[in-house]
Amino acid sequence: MTNRSCSIVLVACIFFVHSVSLTPSAFALSQRDFILLKKIQRDTFEYFLVHTDPETGLARDSSRPGAPVSIAATGFALASFAIASSHGWLSYREAYQKIEQTFNTLEHKTPKQKGFFYHFLDPKTAKRIWGSEVSSIDTALLIAGALLASSYFPGTSLPQRAQHLYEQTDWDWMRNNTLLFSHGWKPESGFLPFYWDMYSEHLILQALALGSRTHPVPRAVWSEWERVHDAYNGKEIVYAYTGSLFTYQFSHAFIDFRHLNDGGINYFDNSQKATIANREFCAAHADEYESYRNRVWGLSACLGPNGYKAYGAKPGNAYHDGTVALHAAIGSIVFTPEESISAIRTLYEYDGGRLYGPLGFKNAFNADRDWWTDDYLGVDQGMTFLMLENFLNDGAIWNRFMNLPQIKHWIERTALSE
Repeated sequence: MTNRSCSIVLVACIFFVHSVSLTPSAFALSQRDFILLKKIQRDTFEYFLVHTDPETGLARDSSRPGAPVSIAATGFALASFAIASSHGWLSYREAYQKIEQTFNTLEHKTPKQKGFFYHFLDPKTAKRIWGSEVSSIDTALLIAGALLASSYFPGTSLPQRAQHLYEQTDWDWMRNNTLLFSHGWKPESGFLPFYWDMYSEHLILQALALGSRTHPVPRAVWSEWERVHDAYNGKEIVYAYTGSLFTYQFSHAFIDFRHLNDGGINYFDNSQKATIANREFCAAHADEYESYRNRVWGLSACLGPNGYKAYGAKPGNAYHDGTVALHAAIGSIVFTPEESISAIRTLYEYDGGRLYGPLGFKNAFNADRDWWTDDYLGVDQGMTFLMLENFLNDGAIWNRFMNLPQIKHWIERTALSE
């Protein structure tokens, strides 16, 4: 028996008693697939154990040597530690101490501007590096992770501390006197000349900003960004410019959009259609690219033969060169369980397991260029972990996050309830 087979058998022994029918989509998940998905989730969590700095509690942007801290990856790490404690992968005390350590760093060591954090930090000192910007979306993902993580520890100081991080964030300042949020700000040059002006991963930023009572933003910011429609293979989609799947996933890891209606748009359904379009786009180009054959798909921002690129499908910019993001199909599992699980099975066994490592699926590959990375990216690991939690545990994250008073306030202000 191979090591890979032994590990699956071990997972089976641990998780065989779990009911496999309670998924957000009510998809009938086989015992074999449940075991595989649970193994992937557990292995993916290891990223945050290995690549979170033991002194500052901040998570690295990637597994590459010398990688900086990513403030967004740190948000996913906070959420992952709390979720792991609910599964017994960490003890309650271990998870609490890790989250507390991170909060200590965020409160006392990391530089901020109006409550917003710099995108990249030094792992040891928690100071700004690479001349990075104070980032609106990365701060939003950090705050979302902090709020979610603290909800697992009621009656402790963590919920109050997470609330303080949220309340000190001056969302209104990030508008720069417009009705759109800037991508960020630098002390040397001021606000970046880029704004969140169309559909993207910024819905989590919108939700937190509109839910704020300490630094409220005008209701009009919700309607100011454009819902640009286009169709692919008969599917009408409010699309992101890049067509990258992560834009349809990141906010959805926290927010349950299934019963929210934005003027006739349901963003859960929208992400489902965008995922199917992404898969069909890959299939349509399978004669051109070996990577897309055997029902392999998944175009999203990831590492590639020529560096990190925002790969994507139509509708959108649709830049692609045969590079498949391994997190893309998993991140859409709540939208397209059958298609995602089929891709996961194929990718797990691909070329003798070459795409899978001790921390789960590696970031990407390109068979046409004979390019294979051994690297992992923190935000992709986090999104994979959270989406699997929602799928395997009946929307566990959604149930918590949608009960936060901040999120309820956002929904009330924007009249999104069906």
